[in-house]
Amino acid sequence: MPLPQLTVYRHDRRTRALVTLAGEIDLESAPLVRVSLDRCLRDGIRTIDVDLTAVAFCDCSGLNAFLHAARQTTMAGGTLRLHHPPTMLARILDLTGCGFLVLGLPFGHLPPPLGLGDTPAVPRPAPPHRSVPLAPVLSGDAR
Repeated sequence: MPLPQLTVYRHDRRTRALVTLAGEIDLESAPLVRVSLDRCLRDGIRTIDVDLTAVAFCDCSGLNAFLHAARQTTMAGGTLRLHHPPTMLARILDLTGCGFLVLGLPFGHLPPPLGLGDTPAVPRPAPPHRSVPLAPVLSGDAR
């Protein structure tokens, strides 16, 4: 049996959750991200902080899952913020111009577009303080 490529940890504090993702987010694991963030909303969470420090890779399918979750969270009257996106995701956010939707940047205050060979300069807000060790709540394939 192959090891899961993505593990999801969640720590709740009333209507706020810190969701920590570890591994890779791609076409196969993006549904797990979507299910995990949707579950936060179903559980009454309205402020979702997603810590991506331990994510080694995230492609456009991961971005789509985050944008879907941000939209659902906004419609529920809440906020979703990504913290410490991996380089690939930061680059995709820069190229698509949608960082303001998930990084907490004001609209119109995005960094200038990157040139070839440049690295993303996306501000990375610090995640909320963790006082309790996290335990995995979901792992593997969401199918």
